[in-house]
Amino acid sequence: MGKHIYFIFLCLFIINGCSILPFGKSNPSARNPGSTSTTTNLQYFTDDGLAEEEDGGFVVADFGGQTPGPNQVFIQGGRAVLGTYEEDVFYTHDNVERTVTVQSFYLDQTEIANIHWLEYLDYIQRDSSETYYLNALPDTTVWEKELAFNTPYVGNYLRYPGFRYYPVVGVSWNQAVDYCRWRTEAVNRQRAMEYFGEDYIDGDIPPIESGIYLPEFRLPTEAEWEYAAYGQIGDQWLDENQTQRRLYPWDGRTIRSSKRGQIGKFQANFKRGRGDYAGIAGALNDAGFVTTSIYEYAPNDFGLYNMAGNVNEWVFDIYRPLNFRDMEDLNPIRKSDFLDSEEDYDSENFNSMISNESRVYKGGSWADGAMWLSPGTRRFLAQDSSTATVGFRCATTALGTAGNGM
Repeated sequence: MGKHIYFIFLCLFIINGCSILPFGKSNPSARNPGSTSTTTNLQYFTDDGLAEEEDGGFVVADFGGQTPGPNQVFIQGGRAVLGTYEEDVFYTHDNVERTVTVQSFYLDQTEIANIHWLEYLDYIQRDSSETYYLNALPDTTVWEKELAFNTPYVGNYLRYPGFRYYPVVGVSWNQAVDYCRWRTEAVNRQRAMEYFGEDYIDGDIPPIESGIYLPEFRLPTEAEWEYAAYGQIGDQWLDENQTQRRLYPWDGRTIRSSKRGQIGKFQANFKRGRGDYAGIAGALNDAGFVTTSIYEYAPNDFGLYNMAGNVNEWVFDIYRPLNFRDMEDLNPIRKSDFLDSEEDYDSENFNSMISNESRVYKGGSWADGAMWLSPGTRRFLAQDSSTATVGFRCATTALGTAGNGM
């Protein structure tokens, strides 16, 4: 008797898991829409030849799911508490704790490196105006300081092969946005060529119904970046519970690793104290005196490298002190001075540095103390400015079932 009951429950489990309907039919889905319409019972046609018949009908293309952009990692969205919950050392009160939900998206696994920027420069030098090319050049003089001998970096950091996979710096927010636009065009042209084959004509775009997703690369929102940096997916247990709220993109309250084989090693490239960028010879505490490889440290639980340290990273949002009143709790973003006017800050008379051209950057860098490695911290800079400590990475939107984390 017990075996029979077990067998019945097993069958019910299998049936439920496979979404089998009472009459043996499975529910249609985006990837398996079926051969006929569920509302008219008319036959669907596919794009593999049936639609060429004289009496062809509504075409439903094969769909295998959204294809991410190159170097991009799927970030499953969800609920999170964003903001700073440690001591507010500078009394800025500009990033209060708040519970939000961030929809799923894709984010570059690494920071954009020098080799990626050189590729960009090569293409636009050939097919764009001289003015556009000159405006895309990073400001290599960001390395120069009156009281420091950093001159070798000015002429070598961007182009010397040994720095190929170091993060590009000296790039403003405006330049990063331009790179995202170029990358969008380059990737989508390649996908269009693969779709049309020999019939491709420059400018052809696959129809959206084809399921060929043409990603639009952009800077991540501040909420997306912070959510991805914490990587709390690795702390989940027992349904919706989490073991802790992280201070950094890794477990624990310290900068050093507690994992077997890595015990005591630093988990980010940062400045430990005044004058201490790398430790002492023979026992260096991190991997770089300035920046280091974009793959240098272990990735977080989303598979993202250097979400703390190495270089800060631009995000899309304009800067305003964050509070509970002027924010949405689903996919929050600040695109303008809505509810927090630029006029209230009087930047024109130099009574404030905050304006509609102030953009947020996050993550900490090789020249920052450990406090800035926490994803909840934030600073801002004019969108046409650049430094040797700020780089970026790109994001794209997840659509349909992917956007729902499926």
